[in-house]
Amino acid sequence: MSPTFRRQVLRKIPSVDDILSRKEILDLLSVHPRAVVVEAIRRGLGRLRKEILNRDNLSGDEEALLSFKNIFPLFQKEIDLQVQPRLRRVINATGIVIHTNLGRAPLHPLAINHMVKVAKAYSNLEYDLALGERGDRHFHVEEILCRLSGAESALVVNNNAGAVLLCLNTLSEGREVVISRGELVEIGGAFRIPDVMKRSGAFLREVGTTNRTHLNDYQRAISPQTGLLLKVHTSNFKVMGFTSDVSLAELVQMGRERHLPVMEDIGSGCFVDLTQYGMEKEPTVQDAVRTGVDVVTFSGDKLLGGPQAGIILGKKDILESIKVNPLLRALRIDKLTLAALESTLFLYLDEKRAMEEIPTLQMLGLDMRKLKRRGNRLLKRLQEKVKKGVQFTLREDVSQVGGGALPLQELPTIILSVKSSDRSVNSLEQGLRKADPPIISRISKDELVFDMRTVFDEEIPILAQGIEKALSQMNEK
Repeated sequence: MSPTFRRQVLRKIPSVDDILSRKEILDLLSVHPRAVVVEAIRRGLGRLRKEILNRDNLSGDEEALLSFKNIFPLFQKEIDLQVQPRLRRVINATGIVIHTNLGRAPLHPLAINHMVKVAKAYSNLEYDLALGERGDRHFHVEEILCRLSGAESALVVNNNAGAVLLCLNTLSEGREVVISRGELVEIGGAFRIPDVMKRSGAFLREVGTTNRTHLNDYQRAISPQTGLLLKVHTSNFKVMGFTSDVSLAELVQMGRERHLPVMEDIGSGCFVDLTQYGMEKEPTVQDAVRTGVDVVTFSGDKLLGGPQAGIILGKKDILESIKVNPLLRALRIDKLTLAALESTLFLYLDEKRAMEEIPTLQMLGLDMRKLKRRGNRLLKRLQEKVKKGVQFTLREDVSQVGGGALPLQELPTIILSVKSSDRSVNSLEQGLRKADPPIISRISKDELVFDMRTVFDEEIPILAQGIEKALSQMNEK
């Protein structure tokens, strides 16, 4: 195609003003802001220009290409891209229960309802209804946290990294924090304990080796410059073999003898002993508090199953000093987080109910019979709609806990694998990510895998429809 002919075609592209006068566009303007529609037209015309420039041959096609019938869907698509929320609900078919990239813990309906009620109106966020005067926002969850854990006092901030930062800054700014070398973990997103410690104003004093740390390593490190003894639970990895570490109880005893505060970051805090449900041992919040530790920090949105939050428990005098740190205002949580956290915590007053109803714990405890039923429902729906060219297989596999918790725990599960002899598994995975709602799966060799553990019962019809649509679109191409 000659450059002259291509330029002639480009000159035939209608202007923004011409398109704005069309009745179809006037209808769009009655629904969407003018700025959104104008921007959609500009972007749509940009796509059209790009297509003309990239085509090898336009002979005979230019009239259809430039027709309003052809270009109007471009504008509609661009409007959708502008007004569609960026933060969206997705279906998690990966089998990773606490999936950091997918928002971690789904919330219980009671937590969601509480958030809605608080969001729709004013609330007593910082107002004491009994006294009729200014109150403390942490009051709403402090009592239930202390009741569940046995701690003297409690405080909640925006996330666990913030909790660790606030505690280190309060207790050891300008002083040394003694910690085992094997506990200098990276907590996700390239945020590392030494980096958080540096920002807090404390100085790192690491002791022991990667695999072995003894009590006398701490004893030798303590000096007049020591401000805190810190223990970090390595919740996202395990060192196996020739290992040794110091228990929290031993560290607490040493802290008392040396008149030094002791802090533990549990990471993924849990209020339930999971071993009684067939899972590996994960230290509970209550276990830590019973040692007499001065401060404990953990996340609200991992094994606890609540919203993103950093929870601080401990001795009353220590917590009082943390509560007056000016950093607290920068790290404080809002009314919606408090509402969701409060409702989630109340469920733990009945452990059986918590295990059965809190989505994270419920998924961890699912048995194979229920998973098979869920998988068979999905398989039956797909086999009814997709008749040829695709192989569906239901089989056993393993799920992961995720979220920096129980790193060695393998959860038996049921997966549905999809395999096509003439279609790319990568293209299918990409098509599902672009579905509405997006479906996030995992690729295993040359199969696309859907894990039933993290798919809710009510999502099975949506999942089946999404897979069917993605397969049909690939077939059209």
